[in-house]
Amino acid sequence: MSTAVKYWRFMLTCWKLNLAGAMEFRTSFLMQVGMMLINNTVWIFFWGVYFTSFPIMNGWSFQDVMMMWAVSAAGYGLSATLFGNVYRLANIIATGQLDTYLAQPKPVLLHVLISRMQIAAIGDILFGVILFGLFGDLSILGIVKFAVALLVAMLIFTFFMVFAQSLAFYIGNAEGLANQFFITFITFATYPTDIFRGIGRMVLFTVIPAGFISYLPVGFLRDLDWTFTLTAMGVAVLLTVGGTWFFYRGLKRYGSGNMMSVRM
Repeated sequence: MSTAVKYWRFMLTCWKLNLAGAMEFRTSFLMQVGMMLINNTVWIFFWGVYFTSFPIMNGWSFQDVMMMWAVSAAGYGLSATLFGNVYRLANIIATGQLDTYLAQPKPVLLHVLISRMQIAAIGDILFGVILFGLFGDLSILGIVKFAVALLVAMLIFTFFMVFAQSLAFYIGNAEGLANQFFITFITFATYPTDIFRGIGRMVLFTVIPAGFISYLPVGFLRDLDWTFTLTAMGVAVLLTVGGTWFFYRGLKRYGSGNMMSVRM
């Protein structure tokens, strides 16, 4: 059996166990998922009211904004569901909890990321899929393009946060800073990119690359802009490779927390 197949089976097993653990408390599970759906729906109500008065905003229609939310919400949902520990990686590093994973034969970063599932994020996935069903292109090509957009968004969300959270290797407890990066990122990812100009727009596609997520509904799903599409895919790959490198470079600086627990 190839190494890639072994790792894939390992990931599937972890995800299955995470979901099974969450389903043991079904009421809590349903409440968390349901509350996230309600929370996101409030924002859709806000945009609906806005577009009632202003049908077009800098070339963006209501449908475009709905698809932006579908991609952003489901992309984040997949990241937080499948790689839930990425959003608390700085705390894991700062408190010495990496010891548990260093004792295992699996790749450290992969093992850490998939060891936790954020249950509420399943609500984000469902929300994104529902929006796509209501406002998206339901042809085979449209579904394939939406799936690709979600993959790109998931990778950008995940490995941008790997970068941000791995700062804990270099500056100590970076949990607060990483959370600020996340809040900024998710804010930019859920607003149309064309409302930003000048330096703000430049930051949106460089320092905080959320623009590559929020522009996907226009530059990929609606109008297939190959320059943007290939750049977005390239950024997703670059962040994946760069984030992984940044984590393992920082891991060399890691000091053991003398944790005695062992993860099976």
